[in-house]
Amino acid sequence: MRAVVQRVRQGRVRVGEETVGEIGPGLMVLVGVRQTDTAVDVQYIADKIANLRILDDEQGRMDRSALDRGAEVLVVSQFTLFGDVRKGRRPSYSEAARGEQAEALYEAVCDRLRDAGLRVATGRFGAEMLIDMIGDGPVTILLDSERVF
Repeated sequence: MRAVVQRVRQGRVRVGEETVGEIGPGLMVLVGVRQTDTAVDVQYIADKIANLRILDDEQGRMDRSALDRGAEVLVVSQFTLFGDVRKGRRPSYSEAARGEQAEALYEAVCDRLRDAGLRVATGRFGAEMLIDMIGDGPVTILLDSERVF
């Protein structure tokens, strides 16, 4: 499982003219699910997102997590995080999980973040979405449950 976590001042996801998810200051998270992902990957990614110390403390240092700050989290499914372009020019998505599995594990990440006490907004799984955000920092972190060092 992969996640791109960005610190934002605000974020919004639209499907057509409908706003389906919106947050103020917090984290914008793109989540991609790999075919081999399990509940262990969900736990790793969700716990990392909730506890990453990338939000500012009172002195302006990155020393607070979303849990510490009560920050909002906007989570959007993103199978293209598994686009492999090592051969040719067209990405291959052969590592990405298929719809039903990907949706279940994506929803499990969202549920685990909510269970941790975070306010979670989402996109709409499988939909063509427009994403607006105002980055803060910029701060962008890449997580991969398979590449735990």
